[in-house]
Amino acid sequence: MRISDGDSLTVRQTDGSELKIRLCGIDAPERSQPLGREATEHLQSLVAQTDNQVQVVALEKDRYGRTVAEVFTVLGNEEKLLNAEQLMSGNAYLYKEFVNNCPNKLPLETAEAIAQEKRLGVWGGNYQKPWDYRRSKRK
Repeated sequence: MRISDGDSLTVRQTDGSELKIRLCGIDAPERSQPLGREATEHLQSLVAQTDNQVQVVALEKDRYGRTVAEVFTVLGNEEKLLNAEQLMSGNAYLYKEFVNNCPNKLPLETAEAIAQEKRLGVWGGNYQKPWDYRRSKRK
């Protein structure tokens, strides 16, 4: 498994093929942005807790050919939705433009509200949103 950034990963499927995944409904800082490295490392640590074993609920393909998905880990009796974990820790923003496509939209919105209230990560300062950062790089 490879973690590309705080909202993208590549998993090896049971047939040995690789699947590039974009976490549904969230947008993490780019690696070159402030907190980008932290977001990537947080996602890596969540996956490492379960020996890189994840459950993928594929939803659709994005314009880059990645599978947009909700990704879960299970450790003992505890199931975690990684999309929500990234939001709740302040390592991503709710991607309002695309969150309506996510089955767990309400938990994602709640997770972001918790991080905002606690001023965690991206909510702890005046950071540029990743979508604005990417738009500024295209000019």
